[in-house]
This record gives sequence, C-alpha cells and structure tokens, in this order.
Amino acid sequence: MNIYKKQEIAKIVIRILKSRFDSFPENEAITRNAPFHKAFLEAFSQKFDAAGTNVDSILSMSSWMHGLNTTLGQIFFEETAQILCDGAKRSFLGSEYKIYSEQERIISEIMTDLKNGDKVPSMIDEDLIISENARGHLVNGPNFTADCCFEDESSFVAIELKSVRPNSGETRGEKQKILKAKAALRIMKPNKTIKYYFGFPFDPTSDSDTGFCKESFMNSMIEFSKFCDGREILLADELWSYLSGEENTMQELLCIIRDIATIDFMEKLNIINNHENIINNTKLYREIAKQWFLVDEVCIANNIGNLIASNRREIIKNVNNCPFDINGKYNLRRAKVLLDYIQNNDCD
Repeated sequence: MNIYKKQEIAKIVIRILKSRFDSFPENEAITRNAPFHKAFLEAFSQKFDAAGTNVDSILSMSSWMHGLNTTLGQIFFEETAQILCDGAKRSFLGSEYKIYSEQERIISEIMTDLKNGDKVPSMIDEDLIISENARGHLVNGPNFTADCCFEDESSFVAIELKSVRPNSGETRGEKQKILKAKAALRIMKPNKTIKYYFGFPFDPTSDSDTGFCKESFMNSMIEFSKFCDGREILLADELWSYLSGEENTMQELLCIIRDIATIDFMEKLNIINNHENIINNTKLYREIAKQWFLVDEVCIANNIGNLIASNRREIIKNVNNCPFDINGKYNLRRAKVLLDYIQNNDCD
C-alpha cells in the first residue's frame, strides 16, 4: 500500500482512538440512565459477579462499545474505503438521473418474484433484463447516496458499505435501490461498465480475521440470499483488496491499527503532540511518527533544524503548533506550511 495512503488511514485511526479514550467509562457514576436495561440485567447479577463485573459496568461498556461500532461504521470503514480507491461518497438526485418507465416496471417485477421465491437472485440475468427494457418514457430515478464511488477509464463503481447485518426489509429496499441506481447510471454513463456492490468490511462467521465464506455469511442473515446474488457483495479482504487493487489489503489495515493501538497510545500521542519534543527530543518524536506511518511528521522532524533556522515568523509559529487538535484531528494547515517551506528551500 502506498505510504501516503497508510498515513491518511493512520490519521483516522489516531482520531478514533483519541475520541474513544476521551469517552471511556472510567467509573460507574457516568452510566446513563437505563432503568429498563438495568431491571432486566439484575437477573444476571450473580453471573456478572462471578465474572468480576457488575450491572453498571456492563451498561457503561455496552454504551461505549455501541459508540465504537458507530464510529467504525460511519468514519473508519467509509473514509478508509474512499482513501484506498481514490473515491468519494456521492449523492444522486432522481430529478437529475432518469430511468425508463419500462425499466421501473421490470424492476418492480423482479423484486416481487424474488420476494415470492419465484426466482433466485442472479446479478447477470437481472442486469440483462433491465438493459433489454431500456424503453418507454424517462422518469425520475431514485434519490440515492453511495458510500464509496470511483470511476476509471472503463468503469463506474459504487459500493454500499454495511457494518451490521441488515434485516430482510432493509435488504429488499437496498436491492431495489441498487437495481434502479444501476439503470440510471447506465443512462448517465453509456460508455462505462456500471458496477454496484454491497460491501461488508469483515465476515463474523469466519475463523480467521481476514477470511470469508460468502455462503455461510449470506446464510447467517435473514433472507439475504433470497434477494442477493453472491456476486453482488464484496466481503472482508475481497472488499478491501478490490478497493486498493492490491492483495492482502485487509491484513495491512489491521497491521496499521495494531501498530498504533497499543496500551501506551495516549502516552505517545502526548509526546508527539508536544511541540517541544520535535525540537528537544527529535529522535523519540521521529520514532513514534515512523511507527504511526506519519511520513509528513518524519519529514518535518528530519528538517527541524532548517525550519527553526529560517527565522520566519509563520514557520516558527507552525513549528510550535500541535500536530493534532483536542479531538485528535491532524492539523493539515500546519503540515502544509512546513512541508512547503522544506520543498521550496531544497531541504532534505
């Protein structure tokens, strides 16, 4: 994986870890009011005691874990996918992207047949019959947002990222939306191959971190196989390697996270976020930056003498700025000012 893409992914990891450390339930007093949950969980109090925990701790940690799950789904998976494929999240308005009336009718027919079990899902057959029915008058397509889109010389690819198991109704709705979206995109981009996938970041049914089995995965979800063809989903390393165009990308992502998410994470963040360390403890600063894939910070540390010797007020002010803000977000403006000076003055 390109080192600069690793750096961008590492910045996301650092931001997420900082936010989760800030919100970690340090004591039971911060447990939110959850009287119904607590009432039910009292029945398990002896089991919790045997496990060395209690109801309040369980409630605190479950709330914190829910926040982590949300953060992974809304931030890490989406932003990492976009970095890997040089893509972006995109929204499409049905008033701007049309489909043919006959295609709308045939898509409704396909969905009814799938729901009733009269047909088995087949991406190839469905794409063919929808293409063959590109006639009638043009009507508004669906309003839809794709979590990750990218376009090359021959294809337009959209991916709907899913971090939780969708229920039957959600799967049916998403499948219908995707069929209509593909029809609209083919009209909009007639010279491109249109691909639209469900993307699942990992396979919870697998015995290994990066492994997957589509059959067991799809069978683990209620009626998913009823509406979707295995060729419509990208699962675990299949997803991440497809996005990057390189094999074993999921393992690389896990390595990036594990190299940063160590028990001394906050200690290292405090070291690298104290501007005095880049001047007075440059070696340690550079080691942490290298371990965290922060190639720009390594470059800045390598040239700290030249930056200070510039005697330029703007440069000195940015040297004295923190690389990360209070929320763990990387200071891009600071890095740009310092890196531009290094490049324009032929520094190492």
